[in-house]
Formats: sequence, C-alpha cells, structure tokens
Amino acid sequence: MDPLRAKYSSIMLFMFLAGVGVCSLFMVAIEYLAGAVWSTPLRRVFEILASTVLFLPLFALPILPFMQDLYLWTHETDEILARKAAYLNQPFFLIRLALILGIWILFYKLYSSRSLKQDTTGDQQMTHKNVKMSALFIPVFGISITALAIDFLMSLEPHWFSTMFGVNFFAGSLVAALGVLTIAVILLNENGYLIKGIIGDHYYSLGFGMFAGCVFWTYTAFSQGMLIWYANLPEETPWFLHRWEGSWKVITIALILVHFIGPLFGLIQRKNKRNPHRMLFMAAWVIFAHMLDLYWIVVPVFQPKGPTLALTEFGFIAIAVGFLIVLVTQQAKKKNLVAIGDPKLQRGLAFRL
Repeated sequence: MDPLRAKYSSIMLFMFLAGVGVCSLFMVAIEYLAGAVWSTPLRRVFEILASTVLFLPLFALPILPFMQDLYLWTHETDEILARKAAYLNQPFFLIRLALILGIWILFYKLYSSRSLKQDTTGDQQMTHKNVKMSALFIPVFGISITALAIDFLMSLEPHWFSTMFGVNFFAGSLVAALGVLTIAVILLNENGYLIKGIIGDHYYSLGFGMFAGCVFWTYTAFSQGMLIWYANLPEETPWFLHRWEGSWKVITIALILVHFIGPLFGLIQRKNKRNPHRMLFMAAWVIFAHMLDLYWIVVPVFQPKGPTLALTEFGFIAIAVGFLIVLVTQQAKKKNLVAIGDPKLQRGLAFRL
C-alpha cells in the first residue's frame, strides 16, 4: 500500500464524515428554526447521523502527524505563503480544528439531550430552547464548515483561493447528508422500525432536498468556475487547468454528469421521489457523487498526471459506509427512533403534499 495514498485518503474520509455529520445537525437546526413538520417523525434519525461529529476527532488524528507530507504551507515559504502565514500555520490550524469540532459536539449534545428529555417529560420548553439555539447555530455552522473546507481542502494548494469554495463544499456535503438520511429512513421505515404514518410524501420531501441540493451545488460550482475563467488571473486559473488536463479531464466531465445531470433526470419526476426503491438508488448515487467530488478536489494535488485507482481509495469508501452503518445500528438500539415527545409529531405524521 502506498503510504501517501493512505494519507490523502484520510483527508477524504474525514471531510466526507465531517460534512455528513454537521449537515445532519444543520437539518435538525433548520427543522426547529423553520417550524417544519414533515421532518419531525424523521428527526431522530437526523440526530443519530449528526452524532458522527462525536467521532470526528478520531478520524482527524491520522492526518495530523503527516501534515508536512500533505500541506505545502507547513514547510515551504515564498512571497504568497508569507502573506498567508498568519492564518496558515500549524498551531493556529490545530486551534481552529479543536474549536470547530468542540463547537459542533457541544451543539449536538444540547440538541440531543433536550430532544431525548422531551421523550419522557413532554416538556415543550425543550422545543422552544432548541428553536432559539438554532438561530445561533446556523451562522456558526456557516462560518465553521467554511473554515474546515479551507483548512483541509483548499489549503492543499495554498497559492490558490476561491471565495466560493466553502459554500460549494457545504452544498456537496448537504446532498451527501440527505442521501445518507434517505437510505437510513427508508430502510428503517420499510422494515418496521419507525412509527406508522411515514409515507411516500415524506420520501418525496427528502428527494426534493437532494434534487435542490444538487442544483445548488451545480450553481456554486459553475459560479466558481465562471468567475475564475472570466477574471483569468494567474493565481486562480492553475487549479482548474490541472483538472482539465490529461485524464483528469475525463473525471471533470464525469463529475458534471454524476453530480448534476444524473440527479436532475433521476429526481425531477414526482413518482421517482415517492418510490422507495428509486429513492434508495438515487440516494446512493448522490453519495457517490460527493465522494467523486472530494476525489476530484484532493487527488490531483498528489497525482497531477492523471488518476490511478488503488485499494486505499476503495478503503475510504468502505470505511465511511461501514462506519455509518455501525453508527445507525448501534444508536438505534439505545434510543427511540422517533421523537415521541415532540408536539409537532402528529402533524408530521399527517403531513401530505
């Protein structure tokens, strides 16, 4: 096994799980803040997947000892990097990482503890507290997920920058999180583990979220590329040129097809979003699309001549999928899979389009 492959695959694994975990928490916050009812019967599954954030320090550990091998800014200096040194330095990097993960874990603990307490007490104050907390979490989430994307992904090529990078990573992560949530909800519901009353209309809402997320990702990706192409600045264009040369051009075109064209036609029809089997397929599709996006961002830095697949890349997929399966199954044994104390539950079960 190539040690360098294992190192950069660790970045892809960490960022995939970080995106899925914190975007699941984002979905919880959005439900509270918007007063949504369709997702209330599903929210406990969202909370279970949000518990991924508890394990992110563990997945970050394999990266930290090898930062010298992965990040140019840790050991190279030139005029551009010197101007960025106040931000791109290892002590501040570690402080930011600890702060971001600590904040995410704290918010998860507060959301989860109040939601579980409400199961036994029925206290509506728990809902009111989570609504107020969501107003704080949303801007914190936006800043923190952007910072994490800049630190672990954009700084792999530290001479390059894009103001659209953070929102593009958020869009891709949100789609992947919705894909994982969809698979978990459908499999649990179709096997009788969730409450009766979850129907095709709930699946439709998840499918609409994936569809909208893919369109949003395409908008941010196109905007980023168009602005860099139009400006044609020497410090910006090389990042895209590397991914438009040689066999990387094939991956770039494939990414457009997989992340936009496929979901566009697969999810645009109403009947597809209500069909559990088609939804499972499309959910797996968008998860793969996000993994391909991460591959397209990370691997050209280390394989500039073109992509070559090895077991480590498949290992990244296997570990991510295996971890999420174990997480859901183990958490499902310990918690109610439905927020039975939430005052919106019955309205959520009665939800119809």
